[in-house]
Amino acid sequence: MSKLFVVPTPVGNLEDMTFRAIRVLKEVDLILAEDTRTTGFLLKHYEIQNKMQSHHKFNEHKTVEAIARKILAGETVALVSDAGTPGISDPGFLLVRACVHAGVEVECLPGATAFVPALVNSGFPIDRFCFEGFLPIKKGRKTRLEELAKETRSVVIYESPYRVLKTLKQMAEIMGEEREASISREISKLHEETIRGSLKKLISHFCENESRGEFVIILAPENNKGKNDFQAC
Repeated sequence: MSKLFVVPTPVGNLEDMTFRAIRVLKEVDLILAEDTRTTGFLLKHYEIQNKMQSHHKFNEHKTVEAIARKILAGETVALVSDAGTPGISDPGFLLVRACVHAGVEVECLPGATAFVPALVNSGFPIDRFCFEGFLPIKKGRKTRLEELAKETRSVVIYESPYRVLKTLKQMAEIMGEEREASISREISKLHEETIRGSLKKLISHFCENESRGEFVIILAPENNKGKNDFQAC
């Protein structure tokens, strides 16, 4: 049966790939890849030989309708991003929406995503949480941080190594230096690290240590402020 498979790929360690994901990538007619070079390395590692087509944020709005029609015509297609689950701060939403509207069956496989281990590692309440993804880079950034300052759930924020220190300083200015947070970087990779503490402590750490890798910031709920005294690890 023709179908769109949304296939998570490892965020770090290649051993995080599931048996099911490998089978699907071998069996589909076409793999849509955010970066064919990155996905090519993954396919080579698992001895998968299949057709690939580039599908990224710069071209997806132009191609989704054609891909949906291709699936309706009988092809099976797998969508992957460079790392993690497509659609989670990565290309994927537009294609899934187009397929749903066109009556194409969509199946998302369970698998790797960066924020889940970071959230669990934080030590903050996670029975309810808010996924923010990447903050606005310029317009609306301060307003959004002011809104998150009042959030009573743990907040998940993605950040690049180039902006993490700036983001922490902005948070401290708006939320206060004693607001607790947990930062995980290089998840599932050799130099994986989680650092916990007040915003003041985290700022001090990243002033003294170079920011490397992709970061997940877990901001403690507003009502959790001052309840924990975490140590870096």
